[in-house]
Amino acid sequence: MVISIIVAVASNNVIGSGGKMPWKIPGEQKRFRELSLGKTVFMGRITFEEIGRPLPDRFTVVISRTKNFEFENCLTLPSLQEGLEKFRNELEIIIAGGAQLYQEALPYTDRIFMTRIHRDFPGDVYFPEWDKDDFEITYVKRIEGQIPYTYYTYERKNNS
Repeated sequence: MVISIIVAVASNNVIGSGGKMPWKIPGEQKRFRELSLGKTVFMGRITFEEIGRPLPDRFTVVISRTKNFEFENCLTLPSLQEGLEKFRNELEIIIAGGAQLYQEALPYTDRIFMTRIHRDFPGDVYFPEWDKDDFEITYVKRIEGQIPYTYYTYERKNNS
């Protein structure tokens, strides 16, 4: 199983503000859809509540110890570990946030799909610190616009 994080991060490392994404940039979420379609997507409770429903054409796993969400194509589990065990036969798991789930998943992560927004945004949730030396960049694509951004793919280096 490949564990992939997908995240959009402002230049000041902000990923959220008041339980919401702090920007609306036309086209910026297109890569998220393309990379997660048909896959199992894990997200924390706050991320799920912001979206408000399971993602179409994906299986959504909400990691929450306090709430249980019951929808078609959606399952609530109390921990990331339980989710990884239950879905161990999947080809790829997508970790879609938030910060606490990213922090828990980073040690197991094989790939990070990061969109770097080239602007600072105010916020109260940040992408956790991670060791970039453990990964190599395998994809870069800059998108120009009113607020430019760059898509990166980081693959964990094989240290065996």
